[in-house]
Amino acid sequence: MKLYQELRERDLIAQTTNDAELEKLLNGSGEYVYIGFDATAPSLHIGSLLQIIVLKRFQNAGHIPVSLIGGATTTVGDPSGRSDMRQMLDNDTIANNTECFKKQFEHFIDFSNGKALIVNNADWLSSKDYLSFLREVGPHFNVKRMLSADCYKQRLDSGLSFLEINYMIMQGYDFLQLNEKLNCRIQLGGDDQWSNILGGVDLVRKKKLKTVYGLTFNLLTTSDGVKMGKTQKGAIWLDPKMTTPYDLYQYFRNVDDKDVIKCLKYLTFLPVEEIHEMENWKDEKINEAKKILAYEVTKLVHDEAIAKDILQSSVQIFSGSGESSEMPTTEIANNENIGIIDLLITIKFVPTKSEGRRMIQGGGIYMNDNRVDDFNLMINPADFLSNDIIIRKGKKSYHKVKFVA
Repeated sequence: MKLYQELRERDLIAQTTNDAELEKLLNGSGEYVYIGFDATAPSLHIGSLLQIIVLKRFQNAGHIPVSLIGGATTTVGDPSGRSDMRQMLDNDTIANNTECFKKQFEHFIDFSNGKALIVNNADWLSSKDYLSFLREVGPHFNVKRMLSADCYKQRLDSGLSFLEINYMIMQGYDFLQLNEKLNCRIQLGGDDQWSNILGGVDLVRKKKLKTVYGLTFNLLTTSDGVKMGKTQKGAIWLDPKMTTPYDLYQYFRNVDDKDVIKCLKYLTFLPVEEIHEMENWKDEKINEAKKILAYEVTKLVHDEAIAKDILQSSVQIFSGSGESSEMPTTEIANNENIGIIDLLITIKFVPTKSEGRRMIQGGGIYMNDNRVDDFNLMINPADFLSNDIIIRKGKKSYHKVKFVA
């Protein structure tokens, strides 16, 4: 299956600047194609994973993916999808995040022999004189048109800083630079980047009298339209120190039934025909699809050996025949008794005491396979020095508690 058709079959494409021309380019080979990643954290998250997988699909089809790290644009902050201005990061933090991103890109994409590139827009923006930059690109951006873009329009009432207004111009300049340096003709991004991508397409057309293209793909959201990857513990990161492989596996193992097929299409390299067959799976079979999804994503983000270990451990846990070394574990000092609700908060199963009481009242909390029905249950660590406690929430969320001296 050719690349353009595969992207359509996977329901990935949201908008394009020229559908017919892009189909020709995508179904060919050798095109430089880029996506920008601002270095706002020390790890990429599962929303970023979708973008990386898209780049990998282009590489598999014979194109040259370019991962652009926003060393400069991160200092400004993308207002897209934000209700307030992003926290401003210092240069050392951005530099550290950039190095972390590079290592993660190399896990997914083959950079040998020029098969892919990593670039940093700080290389051409950080040393740029502001006045010369304004004179070079400023005349080509219409303020009225910029403010009508969704990324700016939704912020006009709540407060849009002049700093953030520069973001679209800077991102457009990235496209101009990559076109000049690499003859890059395609920018990709999530659909929330549509306005920014159009700004770059227009800038290249006006400055170079050349046609370049933009393509956005659908965001990784739930069936309710909420961005995936947020839990009570926080975001789902690709760094195993920030989100354990077990937690990553469990996140996708527990996605809503309505989101399984979408995630399989977006986040795995399983053949589309195989995924289409799963669309008719119901009841228990949809749980099998979730296991496949969790396994494939964990294998991709970490490695196959880790995914196999977690799969085997999960089978043991759910069958009651054992416990997992991969299970999230919290160590608590053996000094005094702890109430069950305080324990639930400590292990981040619930955010508040009232939520803890609600979960217990609903019969959703188990300790060592015994349902907890007493809000005031006190746990004596001395009773569990030789055996850990396994706390279960609902049917699928497990957490090990170790009391240490």
